[in-house]
Amino acid sequence: MYLTAGQVSDYKGARKLLDDFPAAKHLLADRGYDADWFRDGLLEKGITPCIPPKRNRKRQIYYDKTLYKQRHKVENMFGKLKDWRRISTRYDRCSHTFFSAICIAAFVIFWI
Repeated sequence: MYLTAGQVSDYKGARKLLDDFPAAKHLLADRGYDADWFRDGLLEKGITPCIPPKRNRKRQIYYDKTLYKQRHKVENMFGKLKDWRRISTRYDRCSHTFFSAICIAAFVIFWI
């Protein structure tokens, strides 16, 4: 697990985690992860990026729009986690306590 502060850019977190990505066919991500170095790193690991290009990109990059529509499932899970006030406002200061709260919430959401 890698926990960053709320104001940290997506790029910084992705750079730290890129080497530890498990084997996968595709990676679905939003425009916040649209960077050439990130796409290249994924391709080196054999992962096909499914990331829409930023609107200000000079050379638009193809992505599978049908596959990208499945990303809503991940967003729905984050939405359910944010229903837990303790998680959405991050009451816990210690990362291990915050992670424990996320695990408990995910467990309850899974079983309900």
